[in-house]
Amino acid sequence: MLSTLMIASWLAQAVPDSSVIRVNQVGYLPDAPKVAALCAIGSVDRDGARRFVVRDEKTGRRVFGPSSAPTSGPFGPCVQTWRLDFSTLRAPGRYTIEVGAVRSPGVRIGRGVYAGGADTLLYYMRQQRSGFNPFFRDSVHRLDGYVIDDTGHVVKFQPVSGGWADASDYLQYVATSATATRDMLMAIRDYPRATSDAFGASGLPGSNGVPDVLDEARHGIEWLLRMFPSDSEIYNQLGDDRDHAYLDLPTTDSADYGWGKRKQRPVYPCTGRPQGIFQYKNRSTGVASTAGKYASTFALAAQVLSSRNDSLARLLRRKAEAAYALGRRLPGVCQTAPGRAPYFYEEENWVDDMELAAAELYSLTREPHFLREATEYAEKEPVTPWMGADTARHYQWYPWYNAGHYEIWRVGATRDRATAAENYRRGLEAVVRRANNGFRVGIPFIWCSNDLMVSFATQAMLYRRMTGDARFREYEQASIDWLFGANPWGTSMVVGYPHDGRWPHDPHSVVALQYGPEAILGGLLDGPVYRSIFSNLRGIALRHDDAFAAFNTGFIVYHDDMGDYSTNEPIMDGTANLIYLLSALASPNAGQR
Repeated sequence: MLSTLMIASWLAQAVPDSSVIRVNQVGYLPDAPKVAALCAIGSVDRDGARRFVVRDEKTGRRVFGPSSAPTSGPFGPCVQTWRLDFSTLRAPGRYTIEVGAVRSPGVRIGRGVYAGGADTLLYYMRQQRSGFNPFFRDSVHRLDGYVIDDTGHVVKFQPVSGGWADASDYLQYVATSATATRDMLMAIRDYPRATSDAFGASGLPGSNGVPDVLDEARHGIEWLLRMFPSDSEIYNQLGDDRDHAYLDLPTTDSADYGWGKRKQRPVYPCTGRPQGIFQYKNRSTGVASTAGKYASTFALAAQVLSSRNDSLARLLRRKAEAAYALGRRLPGVCQTAPGRAPYFYEEENWVDDMELAAAELYSLTREPHFLREATEYAEKEPVTPWMGADTARHYQWYPWYNAGHYEIWRVGATRDRATAAENYRRGLEAVVRRANNGFRVGIPFIWCSNDLMVSFATQAMLYRRMTGDARFREYEQASIDWLFGANPWGTSMVVGYPHDGRWPHDPHSVVALQYGPEAILGGLLDGPVYRSIFSNLRGIALRHDDAFAAFNTGFIVYHDDMGDYSTNEPIMDGTANLIYLLSALASPNAGQR
């Protein structure tokens, strides 16, 4: 693990004249936009343009420029920014960017810069497994769980061991697990050769003739089936925040839910009523948000698995139709249940989930009423509400982008396709209107901001695929670049990726604390938040001096510190979304405009 002094040394070397150049450390595709950001954190001439050159890293030969970069305004700790655009440089190679005496880290250009990226992120998904965990080569949380009623009393035992922990704690949610499963199914459908076959279904090393991303999606499907055991039993959550009491490994989890340490965990059903067995309650109103996620995931899984396992595909079709029928009958949201703290996933929208479910069921069955219902749901929420907003509550508008619009576009008539593309355009425009800064980012920096960054890039990429319209290409690429180092802190937001770059070494994870950060290789972190959010969350205390103090002077903060769960905790659903995006970026035509 890198020490605070080592990180501070990096920063000292990086700011010889109080300016830094931030780049995408993974690299740039030859035909894609290529822009680095120059950030001045001291007193500078805020109005002056900057001249820059690009040199071959090995020979020092100038290959681009000198070129002029106009000012792009302040952002966060940067009193001024400049965008260093070298998009016309397409020759594969390794380069550095220079602005006077300031020099960037190495810059890669090449067709294969994202090859293997999705495989890297799958390491994190495997490490997060409940049931048999291949990292520990042992089974964890094998006694799950007891179904409880609104008072916390046990109704029955329901065997639901499996799935993934949601983050560095061990809570498990259908909302995020179904979304993550669907993202990986979408990756295997759209980019079947993007990941390798180096691991078996158990997650242990060894080829089994199945792409690793499909093995991981199957792990999610199996848990979701256990959490939806009959057409009338729909469960939403496993465990609650009582598991935060101990910094234990999953193999030694000492959480006690009233039945003894390391015993059963509670299973929360969707009831359509507010839930919370202590002083806090959520605001649940129905079951459609969860039922829709089950239905869309099962329906897509049935399509993907039809040629591999016909009997499972038939079961998944039936379960998809049953879940969708529940959502039709009981509209509304099924939020996650709080425990001792007031934090829960405050999802307020559900028509997007039912839209996606109906679109996938139409794709599976070709029954016309599903497409008609999908378009009716789409009319009710054409734009995901966080897009263009200054802030939102925790997971208030989830999933972060509406995949239903893309699925309608794939299967709909001409008018349906045009409407779906228009809906995406409106959302992207709303974010772009807020992105008039040197990093070209317009998302609100709420908790789990990197989820929003990945989803904006995904929606922009899908829109470009749907329409051929490249008007948002710069902002799509800027979001990708932000995730991999073109941000004020100059760090990738993925643990261990790229391995030779700067990435988090002290994430909020007990596994990383005990085994080193690469134990959670591939995990996407929460990302920076508004200073006001960081200052008001409970239980945050930095464990060492802030190595990024020079870059935490603005309205957003990020800490590579175990003590900051708000910015430095890995997120399972965001990692899965990024697996899809990296699969797309590794495809042969990824960089084309």
